[in-house]
Amino acid sequence: MTSNNLLKQSSPNVVFEWLQGQFKFIVPPVLALGSLLFIWQLLCGGETPPLPPPTKVVTEAWKFIVDPFFDNGGTDKGLGRHIFESLKRVGIGYSGSVVIGISLGILIGTNVLMYRAFDPIFQVLRTVPPLAWLPISSAVFESFKESEVLRMLGTDAVELSAVFVIFITSVWPVLMNTAVGVQQVPQDYRNVAKVLRLSRFEYFTKILVPSAAPYIFTGLRIAIGLSWLAIVAAEMLKGGVGIGFFIWDSYNSGKYSEMIVALFYVGIVGLLLDKVVFYISKFLVQTDS
Repeated sequence: MTSNNLLKQSSPNVVFEWLQGQFKFIVPPVLALGSLLFIWQLLCGGETPPLPPPTKVVTEAWKFIVDPFFDNGGTDKGLGRHIFESLKRVGIGYSGSVVIGISLGILIGTNVLMYRAFDPIFQVLRTVPPLAWLPISSAVFESFKESEVLRMLGTDAVELSAVFVIFITSVWPVLMNTAVGVQQVPQDYRNVAKVLRLSRFEYFTKILVPSAAPYIFTGLRIAIGLSWLAIVAAEMLKGGVGIGFFIWDSYNSGKYSEMIVALFYVGIVGLLLDKVVFYISKFLVQTDS
């Protein structure tokens, strides 16, 4: 029997075995989701239900399901476009928190005096709720609304205040986890670096960063989740285009079906963001190790 014939016979078996292995991961969630939808349908099936049942949600919000990227001008846009605007704000604020958080985390993690000086301040600031930062950031950026810099950037004070809320919410887990990771570098590694007389750059790239990487990526995963939570809340108050504004506007307009579909989109995007950071960390940490 030739190798081609063996391949033809084995390929379907491999696929079938793979599908069998996936059933245990697919079937339980599907059954759980079906049960929840069935209970939801029963509880909201009366004449004046508190929320529309799943069948009504699909019927009333069908256009947002089948075409999430339509654009009729103004705020009348599909959920895909609202989410895209939210993701842009999250991308800017989160990127800033990564750069500042990792830099400051390494700085205070490698300096005992700075850690003792700033750790109490950071511990206080990180407990401030995200939306509490919105009024003060709006007031600060409002004073620069006539600034030429804002015109060059093509943005306004309201937009910057939303981005700042994302930044200030997500920077703390990155900073604190990085600092802890740097402090947890084994003493043996440091001794080896001294014996080998590694330069500061070599110590930083070959010892410190690889050792602290698991802690750093833990902070990055926490931060991306907090960023997504913060932008939804901030957009509910600031208005304009964005998934948070869409949810709040749907609630005020009594369009509960559209609001429920938007919440589903928010959950899916949040899950995807978390998984992206998780798989990047898994790849990089394994590569470094």
